[in-house]
Formats: sequence, C-alpha cells, structure tokens
Amino acid sequence: MKTIARLILALPFTLLAVAAQAEIKVGFVTSLSGPAASIGIPYSKGMAAAVEYANSVNGEKINLIQLDDGSDPSAATRNARKLVEEDKVDVLIGTASAPSTIAMVAVANELKVPMIAISPISVPKVDDLWAIDVVQPTDLMSIVVADRMARLGQKNVGYIGFSDAWGDLVYKGAKVAEADGKIKVLTDQRYGRTDTSVTGQILTLLATHPDAVLLGGSGTQGALPALALAERGYKGPIYGTPALLNADFIRVGGKAVDGVVVSAGPTIVAEQLPEDHFSKKPSMAFRAAYQKANNAATTDGFSAYSFDAWLILLDAIPRAMANAKPGTPEFHAALRDAIFATTDLKGTHSIYNFKPGQPYGADARGFVLVKLENGSWKYVP
Repeated sequence: MKTIARLILALPFTLLAVAAQAEIKVGFVTSLSGPAASIGIPYSKGMAAAVEYANSVNGEKINLIQLDDGSDPSAATRNARKLVEEDKVDVLIGTASAPSTIAMVAVANELKVPMIAISPISVPKVDDLWAIDVVQPTDLMSIVVADRMARLGQKNVGYIGFSDAWGDLVYKGAKVAEADGKIKVLTDQRYGRTDTSVTGQILTLLATHPDAVLLGGSGTQGALPALALAERGYKGPIYGTPALLNADFIRVGGKAVDGVVVSAGPTIVAEQLPEDHFSKKPSMAFRAAYQKANNAATTDGFSAYSFDAWLILLDAIPRAMANAKPGTPEFHAALRDAIFATTDLKGTHSIYNFKPGQPYGADARGFVLVKLENGSWKYVP
C-alpha cells in the first residue's frame, strides 16, 4: 500500500516533468542598445505582440528567451551559442542588423538548430541549411522602386548606403535593376552606421546630377543622407527600402524625408488596403495584439517581421511535434523540415512558401509602394 501511495503521490510530479519536457523554447536575439536599437526595439515589441497573440501550440507552452546583442555581431554570436548550448532552445529568431544576423545564421548551421532571420541578409549557400529569412528578398526591395523610377522616366540614380552587408544588399538589388535596363546607377557612396556626417559622399553624388536618389540605410541613421541632400538644396525624388519604415527615421529626418517613396510590406498601410488583400486580416490581428502588449499603436514595419516569424513557427510546430519531442536533436531537425515545408501561409508582410535549401519564402506579392506625407505613410496603389 505504501508503494502504491508513493506512486500516486509521484504521479502528478511525473506528469509535470513530462509537460516541462514538452515545452517549446524560442531564443530571440535583438538590439535593444547600440546603433541598431531603433530597429531592434520595434522587433522586440513585435515579439511581445506575437506572444500576446499566442503563447502555446496544441496545449504546449512556448517559452521565449530574449537577449540583447548591443548591435554587435560578436555579441549576437555569443548570445546564439548561449541560447542553444545553455538554454537548450529549439529555434532561434533574430536579429536587428544584417551583420549580426549573418553571425547568428552561422551558429544555427553549425549547431543544427533552426533559425528564422528577421533582417534581410544574403543567406549562405550550404548543403545543410538551417535558416530561413522572413523578410522579402532584398533584390526585389530595390527592383520594386526601380520599376517606379523607370515608369516616371527617372533613369539616372545616385546611390548612398551603409558600408556594411545591408548597404551591399540594397546596391546589389539596384544593379540587378540596372542589368534589366530599368535604371543606371551612377554612384556607390557609403557611410558607417555611427557616422555623423555624409557631406563628402553627398557632394560626390550630386556632382553626377542624378534624376533620383536611392537610400541604402536604415532606422535613425538612414535619414542622414536625406538631411545632407536637403542642406545642399536637392529637390529631386528620394527612394528607399522597407528598412526606412521606422519612427526614428521620420523623427530625425523631419521635412527632409517628406515625400520619400519606399517599397514596403503591405502591413504598414493595413487600414488602407482593400478588404480582399491577403495582408488585411493578419495585419489587423497583429495590430490588436501589439496594442494590447505595448499599450500603443504600431508605427513601423519591423515589428511585423517578428510577428510573421511567430506565425511561421505556430504553423510548423504541430507538424514537428508529430515526429519528435521538443528539446531533442530530432525535434530540431523535424522543426527545420516543417519550417521549410511552409506553404501559402498568409502573414502581415507576405504569403510565405519555403522549400528545402530556399531561405526566402516571400515574393513580389509582399510589396506595396508607400509615400511619406506629413509624417505618415500613404499607400500608393
């Protein structure tokens, strides 16, 4: 009888242990400090909205562990390793800059843990790829605005962007558009994320007499070239990519960025979209969750990438759990396979379709053009 009693007493604790073992752990890295914080903080707020939207799958709790990389790729690497090796997470999500995200992808591939990148990067081509990127393909970001330039007869384009991986990606997209005969890229001017002046670069750019200017920066520092252009009396059109969809870009740029046209995920103008647009329903759900989680309305495009990463996880986890238990190498592999099998998933930014070895799942449907008018983004059909 004593043995039976002990077994009965132990049973609830055994069940609790089983439940704990089934908990899904998500490691999230973003930049809450440093130069990329103006992007990293919105990512964090977007993740808070995601957890508010759903913190469990099929009755299994999702445990989110968040770390700050300080906008430093080395710190992003250390954080990713800690999350996998010490915290035993089942999946990684991150981070706020291209260099730091590339560093995290390297860790994910090495330690064989699936990762969802939320910054646009050029994912390395490896046979055993463990990372996807939720952001729209970077080439398309530039091509979409190049199409508009071409329609308006703006052939000669001056380019200025960051002197890092993100600046390279935007420039590469512009060169793809140039190869297609849409535009001619006159300059390749660069500046650092911590620079306080781009006067020299802007003088060189303006000397080519461009029809339009394409910005390859992001967040707060993305406004620096626009300010310098305004100081030099430039009145022509300015274009950018989704990396400029940021409240600090508007605040810092002021009148200098009014009129900027940006390729964007449709969620940034969700209320202005037609009712039958694929992004309308998930975007409105995201906005409701964001308001509840952060006690404020969303004003950026970055936070929704975090939300879409979460939607992809919510879709993939049940398929992975049918084959393995969370916390195991088998589950990591099953979750990776399930993520790469995502089909026609409607998110705030795009309709996602992934395939093994194909890190980008968004296509041209994931873009609209928006124009900044008096501090607000307006949908350009």
